[in-house]
Amino acid sequence: MTNDLDGRIALVTGGAGGIGRACVLALAAAGAKVHVVDRDGAAAERTTAEVGGWAHVVDLADPRTIDTLPEAVDILVNNAGAQHVAPLHEFPPEKFAELQRLMVTAPFLLIRRCLPHMYARGWGRIVNISSAHGVRASANKVAYVAAKHALEGLSKVAAIEGAAHGVTSNCVDPGYVRTPLVTNQIAAQAALHGIAEDEVLERILLDRSAIKRLIEPEQVAALVLWLCGDHAAALTGAALPIDGGWTAN
Repeated sequence: MTNDLDGRIALVTGGAGGIGRACVLALAAAGAKVHVVDRDGAAAERTTAEVGGWAHVVDLADPRTIDTLPEAVDILVNNAGAQHVAPLHEFPPEKFAELQRLMVTAPFLLIRRCLPHMYARGWGRIVNISSAHGVRASANKVAYVAAKHALEGLSKVAAIEGAAHGVTSNCVDPGYVRTPLVTNQIAAQAALHGIAEDEVLERILLDRSAIKRLIEPEQVAALVLWLCGDHAAALTGAALPIDGGWTAN
């Protein structure tokens, strides 16, 4: 698939680390020029220097920042995310609202911003990095689960409306990926459940997974890249699990 995306412009949120960085590298290797959007300015600049794209240092939890980002985007990867672990009756309302702004409002505004360009070109790819928690729930993750369920619905509406314009919209639903967002949860989960950190991976995170290991960011990025090819023009409105069998169990 090398150079399959020559001439395409991509934008990846949370593009300086984890899944986002892997997506930036994969899309750039396939020929796309990439806008790297992240709140970590130093990391965004480092990633951009590797691929020759553009860095945008913004906090997407602030909706006002969306207007500073480009509109001429052919491939939009909504990846930026965050997690907070707490029982629902103790969950901070301000944290709940922040996570909805980051993982629902920002993708909505970015899709809305980029669609006119995609429609005018008669081609576009929207890939929303959702989660197994976009179709299933876990305790103590009310904001994340609610946001990912909402993102799945947003993606389907974009798919229905974009179909006549050559625009596809799909969700990629990873399980537990080897990223800071996951590894940072281990201490929180250990404290919450009163177990050692080395027990969290097997007993909590991968308990339902058929494949007992973390997914690598590059594996997720490979699926994202595949969805951007012309061969995937008939695949839209879908949610593709890459979760080691977690949602099948």
